[in-house]
Amino acid sequence: MNQPAARRERGEAVFRQVFGREPRPGSHPEFLQLTVDHLFGEIWSRPHLSVEERELVALTAVALARTDWELRGHIGAALHLGMSREKVVEVIIQLAYYGGWPVANNGLRVAQEVFAELDGAAEEDADHER
Repeated sequence: MNQPAARRERGEAVFRQVFGREPRPGSHPEFLQLTVDHLFGEIWSRPHLSVEERELVALTAVALARTDWELRGHIGAALHLGMSREKVVEVIIQLAYYGGWPVANNGLRVAQEVFAELDGAAEEDADHER
């Protein structure tokens, strides 16, 4: 059985790998700790799927559920893990056949918003460097 400290440490490491940042407690720190310990420390740490493959599964699931907040996070995570914008868009387009056109339309809208925010942040960084 996994020791809680080892599970938490493993979960925090996987979370950082996926999202490129530390977990942020927000208004529900207990829920975040459950997420880090169980979801990332146990489920995302299992064998047979790479972190990138798990991210594609997560991206698909949150797009199908039309949970825009989580979809934004997982689009960012996919990009952080090295997936191209084109790959993210292609995953969402394929969902039109499995989840319906509104699911894909919503996912593409969210993706474009995330891409625009990233482009804006990159432009701000470039302006600050000048």
